[in-house]
Amino acid sequence: MPIHPTAIVDPRARIAESADIGPYCIVGAEVSVGAGTRLVAHNFLEGVLSIGEGNVLYPYSTIGVASQDLKYQGEPAETRIGDRNKIREFVTIHRGTKGGGLITHIGSDNLLMAYTHVAHDVQMGSHIVLGHAATLGGHVVVGDWAVVSASCGVHQFCRIGRHAIVGGYSVITQDVLPFSNTVSERETRVFGANRIGLERRGFPGDTIEGLQTALRLLTRSQLNTSQAIERIRAEVPPSSEVEELIEFIRSSERGVVK
Repeated sequence: MPIHPTAIVDPRARIAESADIGPYCIVGAEVSVGAGTRLVAHNFLEGVLSIGEGNVLYPYSTIGVASQDLKYQGEPAETRIGDRNKIREFVTIHRGTKGGGLITHIGSDNLLMAYTHVAHDVQMGSHIVLGHAATLGGHVVVGDWAVVSASCGVHQFCRIGRHAIVGGYSVITQDVLPFSNTVSERETRVFGANRIGLERRGFPGDTIEGLQTALRLLTRSQLNTSQAIERIRAEVPPSSEVEELIEFIRSSERGVVK
């Protein structure tokens, strides 16, 4: 396997033969690196860390290190990363803690741009984009195909729903509705459906219109949430996406951004 002579790789680490370990990388004893994964240079990997196949880790990323949670007492915890992720410069990803199930998990086909931070016990799906310097607090859950734009701050325990887009420099302290376009201006608000993103991913026009109507009823109708859901049930053609939106609201513990 290609390991640069300046890299320090613990002999107990499990490195696939087709993985590529570049200059000045440090790989700890409990790290597993899958086939075709490339550590470009100056990457630091430690802890119980599993990285799948075909990932690219750009210089100065730090993955699997101990949580910054002051309650963390060194208990054995994991970081799991899927396949074909692009992890750019200076990204930090922290292992889980006892309070969050001991696992930080990132799915597959994600792009984590430079300076993004993924805190302890975060659960990320697949096909997600984290813009430059986006920060996910501990225990955050991000659904598939979500976009969290540059310099966003997501409060711990919040959820970002599937196919949602969060505008740049937004501050998120409640759950972000799936399929929504959510942006902080003077306050954080929903600006309808993520129409462009949904069109790009092949959602039918009537599904998008149904979501747009449902989100309008939730955010602009002067109704409370329960009343808005009743109106959605009565007026919006049923679809699995609308049902997902309603269930997301019902399961929210922090409340949702409206």
